[in-house]
This record gives sequence, C-alpha cells and structure tokens, in this order.
Amino acid sequence: MNLKDLKIHLKLLLKTNPFLVFLIVLLLISCSGMPEKPAEVLLSKEPDVFAFGYKLNDFEVVLDTVRKGDTFADIFLENGFTYPQIYDINRKTKKKYNFRKIQPNKPYTFLFAKDSVASPIAFVYQPSMLEYVVVNLKDSIFAEKRKKEVILRTFEAQGVITSSLSETLDAQRLNPLLAYDLSDIYAWSIDFFRLEKGDRFKVIYTQKYVDDSIYVGLNRIHAAYFEHRKKPYYAIEFESDSIRGITEFFDENGKNLRRAFLQAPVQFSRISSRYNKRRRITYYGRTKPHYGTDFAAPVGTPIRATASGTVSAASYTRSNGNYVKIRHNGTYSTQYLHMKKRTVRKGQYVKQGDIIGTVGMTGYTSGPHVCYRFWKNGKQVDPFKQQLPEAKPINPKLKEAYMIHMQPFKDALDCIEFY
Repeated sequence: MNLKDLKIHLKLLLKTNPFLVFLIVLLLISCSGMPEKPAEVLLSKEPDVFAFGYKLNDFEVVLDTVRKGDTFADIFLENGFTYPQIYDINRKTKKKYNFRKIQPNKPYTFLFAKDSVASPIAFVYQPSMLEYVVVNLKDSIFAEKRKKEVILRTFEAQGVITSSLSETLDAQRLNPLLAYDLSDIYAWSIDFFRLEKGDRFKVIYTQKYVDDSIYVGLNRIHAAYFEHRKKPYYAIEFESDSIRGITEFFDENGKNLRRAFLQAPVQFSRISSRYNKRRRITYYGRTKPHYGTDFAAPVGTPIRATASGTVSAASYTRSNGNYVKIRHNGTYSTQYLHMKKRTVRKGQYVKQGDIIGTVGMTGYTSGPHVCYRFWKNGKQVDPFKQQLPEAKPINPKLKEAYMIHMQPFKDALDCIEFY
C-alpha cells in the first residue's frame, strides 16, 4: 500500500472508528520511536559572532577591501551614501583619523540595520592587524581608534646547530626573530660568530595573536638553554626592579648573564680580521699592526655601543672614516671605525646596546665592516683576551624569590628533548 492509499484508509477509519486510528498511531510511534521534529526545530541556532564591539548577527554586514585607487568617498558612494553625507562624515572624523591615508588591500566593514531602509550603523577600517577605526554612523557621527585584544600563547622549541643559528631555526620552521632574541640574551657570554656544529639550544617563548588565530609577532623569550662547546648556559627571565619595570636574565644559580661589555658591536656578522700586531693589511700591501677586531657586515647594519658611557669623539679622519669613540670609565674606552654615518654626537651619554651609527666603507677599507677597537688604561688591547667586569649580582633580598621563580622554568627546559 502506498502513502496515498494509506492516507485514504486512515481518513475512512477516522470517521468510523477514531479510537482505532489512535491505536495505530500509538503502535507506529512505539515501533519507530518519536517522530522527527519539524525541520525548523532541527536547524541549529546561528552562532553569535562578535567583532569590533558589535554582535554581527544583528546587522547586515558588508565586508570588502580597499582597491587600488579607491578613496574614502568612492567606498561610501558604492555603499549608498551621498556626497553631502560623505562630506559631513569626513568633517566630523578627520581629527581622529585622516581617511586620506587609506591604503590598498586593507579591509573595511559596513554595518547596516536590518530594517526596511537599511540604516547605516557603523563603518570600520583596519589600517593594521592590531588597530582599527570605528566610525559611528547612527544618531551622532564620531570616530574612535581602537586596538584589538592581543592573546599570548606559549611555545617550546629546540634545535641543534649544523651550520648557523638562523639556518637551524629555518629548518625547524621556527620564528627567525628568535635568533635576535637569543643573541641579545647571550650577547655577553656566547660569541655567536663562532658557534660550532653540535651546539644546541632550547627556548620557552610567547607569540602574539589577535582574533584567536592570527599571528601578529613574537612577544619574547622567557627562558632559554644554550649549550656552546659542551658548556651549558641557562637564562631565566626575572623582574629585578619592579619599580622601574626592569627584567633581566639570570642563570640557574642567580648569576646575571649581563656583563659590562657586549661580545660584539653588530648582530649576526662575522669576524673578518682579529686583533693582530703582525697582520698583513691588504690595503697597505705590507705588514702593519692591526689593533682592532673587524666585523664584516652589510652597509647600513646598525652598530651598537658595547657598554654604557660618554661619547668622547664623533668625527671623521682620512684613515678611520666616520668613527665614534666612547669613554666608559677611567679604565675602558671603545672605538668604532669606517661608519657610513654616525647617529651620536660628542658629549652624549649612551647606554649599552644603543645604536651609535651604521656599517659603511669610509676611510681606508677594502670592504664593508666596522673596526672595533678596545682600550684598557690608555692602551689598545684584544677585547677577547680581557677578564672583563661582570654586572652587579642579583639583590640578595631577591635571590630567594628568583630561585623559586626559576625552578619550574629550568624543569620545563630540562624536559624538552633534542631530536
């Protein structure tokens, strides 16, 4: 019996014996379970979507991207606004944001009310991954610049050096910026220009995300382990001055990794020539003492002050080219030669790590590099053969707190296995 015939028989039974029809329906339910719910009940509720401080479900949403050649007026004209309205919007918002600066490929959003006339509610422009501008279009017109909430996520990583730190990070598909952070952390204790095959590292770090999953940058390293020439170096971040918000890195015994002098004035370069009193200098074509250490690097590479001090000279000579000399105390001075340009002046106080100029080829030089010279008690010496002073140890009052803080980070680093 087909469905049509069944319906006819049920109608006849309903007229002659309604109780029998009830029993049949009850029997069908008991054999096949509860009847299916109507389709509209089965449909799951539309999930709530929030963005820019609005519940998007409540509006008609127009998402688009600025095209090359688009202007603020073009975008609004395409979305139903008139020239007088556009002029009024621009006049009332230009103090907060100059929409003449809109750039191609930047996203924007219009929100319209779900009413018969689709009344405009807001316009949102995103000049960067972290910032956005909201123009309120309902009732009164005004603009606000806002920042997206940044979420930090913690990661662990490890690597074994085969050729260079950057190549190892690349092979592991790790953030290349980790190399710069590691070089800063260990700038006083490890010569990153002389890493050896088999050196290895572990790091615990955080990265920044917006909109739950969009990566917007490396935050920082919180703990690290670097094994250089079989010697282990732990580095745990700790706030050593809560009033000034100063954080430093200490080892597993509470010893500060910072020293009075950085290992090198440039990051990720190579030593092309060392301090050598009997070096044959190509430029002169004869043997002549070389009292500096040459760090080869591309033109324009930033040069850092290796220690805090006062600029005693910032000048130019025929042989040295553009150079800067810094007096650190009564014992030590450093000098940086062949700069493309200087960024400090005589008498200026600079802190360790401050940029004092850029690598160039001025003066007597056959290639781009910075010649780093080091004075001790008025005599030029090899900085790599000096027993340089260390930074102040951790405050005894903080050491117990540091040791408690350090232990779980050290345990976590020790649990990361090399592979």
